[in-house]
Amino acid sequence: MTETATADLFENLRLELRRGALVLAVLGQLRREHYGYTLRKALAERGLPVDEGTLYPLLRRLESHGLLASEWREEDKRQKRFYRLSAQGSTIFTLLEAEWRGINTSLTRILQDD
Repeated sequence: MTETATADLFENLRLELRRGALVLAVLGQLRREHYGYTLRKALAERGLPVDEGTLYPLLRRLESHGLLASEWREEDKRQKRFYRLSAQGSTIFTLLEAEWRGINTSLTRILQDD
């Protein structure tokens, strides 16, 4: 495999790995209300930078599944859309968090094996 092919394959797999983790991170961060910019900033400050072109479609998808509630409000003379977990989103977050912790524990064991 060429160096370019290896780099392309790595990038595809890296993005796939990030996508699943990003859903959990966004749900976790939206336990407190945020609008898009503050959500992106909070994720980046915690080591998970996200492009607008990735975040906003994800927010719309999560809202269409009933996991988020949103409302438009004026702040600093600008209309901003604020997001937070819905009741169903809170339930799903709790279930996904438990699943993530189990997977993480298993992966830690697997990756530590000789």
